Amino acid sequence: MYRKSVKISLVLVYLVIIAGAVVRMTGSGMGCPDWPKCFGYYIPPTEESELQFQPNREYEKGQVIIVDKSLKVAVSDFTSDVNYSEANWETYTKHDYAIFNPAHTWVEYINRLAGALAGFAVLAMAVLSIGWWTRKKRVTLLSWLSVFLMGFQAWLGATVVYSVLSPVKITMHMVMALVIVALLIYLLFISDKKKPHQTYHPGFKNLMILAVGLTLIQVILGTQVRQFVDEQIKALGEAKDLWLATPDFKFYVHRSFSILVFLINAMLWWRNRKIKLGFNKTNWVMSLLLLEIITGIAMFNFDFPFLSQPLHLVIASVLFGVQFYLLMETARASKTFKTS
Repeated sequence: MYRKSVKISLVLVYLVIIAGAVVRMTGSGMGCPDWPKCFGYYIPPTEESELQFQPNREYEKGQVIIVDKSLKVAVSDFTSDVNYSEANWETYTKHDYAIFNPAHTWVEYINRLAGALAGFAVLAMAVLSIGWWTRKKRVTLLSWLSVFLMGFQAWLGATVVYSVLSPVKITMHMVMALVIVALLIYLLFISDKKKPHQTYHPGFKNLMILAVGLTLIQVILGTQVRQFVDEQIKALGEAKDLWLATPDFKFYVHRSFSILVFLINAMLWWRNRKIKLGFNKTNWVMSLLLLEIITGIAMFNFDFPFLSQPLHLVIASVLFGVQFYLLMETARASKTFKTS
């Protein structure tokens, strides 16, 4: 039951990553300008009229309206008079963004719902982990650490909104998602009773460590390139053919670095195949890398086809997860070799 809960949690965390990728693709990051509510509602509005001042309406503390292109927050529960009264409202001070786009709002809201669902799944996993306390205490301890990290990730999400999508905060948010993925994969690995036969090879293990590190660096570089694209979208609008017409230095680093990532993983695949080490997930890695390269080429050469951007990010995060599991397998093979 516990392992099933870990798998469900991992799938839901990946769904949050997918939802976050869609948020970035659609430019919906500020669809909900407050946190944890959305325009002061647990279920956000669908029409702009709901965010305009209305006479003789019951407002609850914390509800939001837009007045003169700024967010106003109700200071208490009250029923409005015929005219707007400044005494009943205070200006939202986290930032000065006050644009309502219903499509952006609901895309971001669905992203938050996915995050909440993943959080509850991780909490349920942690509760179930208590049964492992007498067998393997680290399972229980790390499961509850996952709960803490999910809470920290939610707080990071709030800081992204408060910073009006600061590139540094977005990168931290993405890296923390991968840390949570790695922790859940580790829990899945150490709670598995099956011990498949795999051969230890010191060079393979060291190369695997390098491959995981390079993928993490590549993801971070990718978030920086994505920020450049976001800035181009703001400046150039929907002219997709111009978004990467004059790329900056980070784009070339990211593209060149991908060659190194591919070569290192190709070496791992070839060495596993030649020596017959038994690490079959190297096939998964190469397949994911090829898909990642295809989506990258499509974005640059074919002007960002539909869904190419979120697919590029999601494939990278899945690649990291598979590589991390492979790393755990090489560590187990090393331990088995040393004790035999």
